[in-house]
Amino acid sequence: MVVALLVSSLTGCQNEPVKEESKVENENNEEGKNEEKESELEKVTFILDYLPNTNHTGIYTALEKGYFKEEGLEVEIIQPASTDIDPLIAKGEGDLGVSFQERVTLARTAKNPLPIKAVAAIIQHNTSGFAAPVEKSIKSPKDFEGKIYGSWGTDLERAFLKTVMEKENADFEKLEILDLETFDFFTSVKNTVDFQWIFYGWDGIAAEVKDFPIDFIKLQDVDPKLDFYTPVIITNEEMIKNRPEVIRKFLKAATKGYEFAIENPEEAVENLLKHAPETDKEIAVKSQKYLAQEFKKDAERWGEMKLEIWETFGGWMYENGLLEKELNAKEAFTNEFLPEK
Repeated sequence: MVVALLVSSLTGCQNEPVKEESKVENENNEEGKNEEKESELEKVTFILDYLPNTNHTGIYTALEKGYFKEEGLEVEIIQPASTDIDPLIAKGEGDLGVSFQERVTLARTAKNPLPIKAVAAIIQHNTSGFAAPVEKSIKSPKDFEGKIYGSWGTDLERAFLKTVMEKENADFEKLEILDLETFDFFTSVKNTVDFQWIFYGWDGIAAEVKDFPIDFIKLQDVDPKLDFYTPVIITNEEMIKNRPEVIRKFLKAATKGYEFAIENPEEAVENLLKHAPETDKEIAVKSQKYLAQEFKKDAERWGEMKLEIWETFGGWMYENGLLEKELNAKEAFTNEFLPEK
């Protein structure tokens, strides 16, 4: 009996390490499989247009929720040193990125055209316009006369101003335009200028949060020609030719990200804040709730673009001397990489 117990005891002692070794081996195998899966992911670089903000929540949500990995992609989101990312995408220094319809139009009609193309609209309609503190009494473009406009220093702004003022029979020559060194709307209108061009989805919402009453004149409300896609996701012709499936997979994941942001704005903001903790959360949440109504708006699917919008706004830019030649709108964008409806 004693011998039997000793044998049993020794056998038990010998078996324990075997179980432990087996457990460690299984864990190592799992880690190895995970590393193998990670190494199988295709790397994609995505360049932002500016600081991370609520326009980008669908991208950050796709990253945080694993939608890109589900499509076999390892996406690196890059914040650029400059807001002009079009040349970077054109040269292949980024695979995809955030730009604007007007910049794509300028790039494709330049003397030395850039081979970039829009593949998705982040927001369906232009939410920008001219804003002023209510005490400035700027209710319509007619009220721009005798006022000081704070400019970003672009010809596009001047064309916007001239167009909307002419619509209201106002004299453009009676407007003073001051190029600004800082583009903070609140600082500028408190100190040096009467009004500025803003995007309501951020500065307009910030004014609401700060209890800073403004009058806002949306561009497309004055002239429908000024409704355009801003911002858009772009890529280059080489990507389209050589890696079309990567674009398709990226946009499938991005679509899921934006659809999630539309339905869950507060959680989408949390995904953004993980990468941009300095962002004002109160403004971001309210901004996201506003954009949740704008991302898809009246389109059948997120990201979809219409030829009419590209032709109309491109024609307006050409008529106003902003382009060296007319835009071939059909070549400037495509919906082919978006998920099926």
